[in-house]
Amino acid sequence: MKLEILSKNENREIQNEIISKIRDLINYKNLEPGDKLPSERMLSEKFGVSRTNIREAFQKLEFYGLLKSKPQSGTFVADIGQVAMNGMLEDILGLGEPDFKSLVETRILLELKTVELAALRRTDEDLIKIKNALDAYAAKISLGNDYLQEDLLFHLEIAKASKNNTMTTLMLLITPEIIGSYDQDRVCEGDEALSEIKKHEDIYLAIKEQNSIVAIEKMEIHFTRLYDYLNAI
Repeated sequence: MKLEILSKNENREIQNEIISKIRDLINYKNLEPGDKLPSERMLSEKFGVSRTNIREAFQKLEFYGLLKSKPQSGTFVADIGQVAMNGMLEDILGLGEPDFKSLVETRILLELKTVELAALRRTDEDLIKIKNALDAYAAKISLGNDYLQEDLLFHLEIAKASKNNTMTTLMLLITPEIIGSYDQDRVCEGDEALSEIKKHEDIYLAIKEQNSIVAIEKMEIHFTRLYDYLNAI
């Protein structure tokens, strides 16, 4: 049996087709908030797709708050009116794959807030984790090695220190896409490498001192190079 590997676009098309059929099912049967949807197995047979495809579509709709899954009970329509439900489903179906520029712009907006909250809410344990990530980043960049993952880990630890689970979740969602899309066109060396390490150290020190204003300022300085990169795209 040949294993078929679908591209991200193909998988999204299948999901959108399933979501469209779920929308039609809800409207045709006049399902109301709290009504139960057919099982994954039944929809798999009805739509001619795998149960995994159905499960992924359910999970996506649950993520956006349109469905609710109850263990051992099934999947139910969320407490949303029909007009709002259809409007949100249309918006979801219209979502495209986020481009690199949009992802990074979102990351910047998130991080300016997370670094502020991290400075106000961080614990001693958070500081240790941020410092460890900083040291790993500094070691990689000093050697002229690929440092992207260590850099992003540093920023993720700051997000965790913000104690805002939603912001941390959003960072975790967009980080893999950034890693996969980012074309690191040059490796920092010499004075440039030291400058980048210093920017990270300044952010860490502002968080350590619980100075949220300085933390935001240092994060903005850190993003100067990234702003230039985005403007050049």
